[in-house]
Amino acid sequence: MKYYKVLHEDCRSCHGGSYTWIPGEWAPEIADVVLYHRGYHLCRRDDLVTWLGPAIWAAEISGDVVVEGEDKVVCGRARIVERLAWDARIARLFAADCAERVLSIYEAAYPGAACPRRAIDAARCGDAAASYAAGSASYAAAAYAAYPATAAAYAAYPATNAAAKAAERAWQTDRLFYYLDG
Repeated sequence: MKYYKVLHEDCRSCHGGSYTWIPGEWAPEIADVVLYHRGYHLCRRDDLVTWLGPAIWAAEISGDVVVEGEDKVVCGRARIVERLAWDARIARLFAADCAERVLSIYEAAYPGAACPRRAIDAARCGDAAASYAAGSASYAAAAYAAYPATAAAYAAYPATNAAAKAAERAWQTDRLFYYLDG
């Protein structure tokens, strides 16, 4: 199985912990691992969309995964081996793709509001000055504007909720790896 580790640009842990990873070198072994508390926390392919950050690395473990969580695994020994093709440009394109998927919900709720669409277009064109605006608009379109419609749909159709969430997460994962795999 493939594993992934999300780190800061300088290979420091960015989602907890203070360890600085050295590519190709095994991190010191940790005994008695505990999910969320102690051990090396890594992502599986389907977990990665919930743990994005500045740098994504392919990782290996030594021995078995000790604990499997809902969105991560924990082991006592690991190393990073290859930095994946993830940078600000790819993150911007991925965010634009995700925002565009919910844009119709936003536009239905706010007819005539063109800012999110313009921000998505700016992100796709690589306008560095518009990157922050694109990210903010993408987040707003995805998280805030879509929330009322999404929440209503989830409340009305609980069985569909799980299927819809799983389908969306699968799409996001496939789209993310479209970029990561080059």
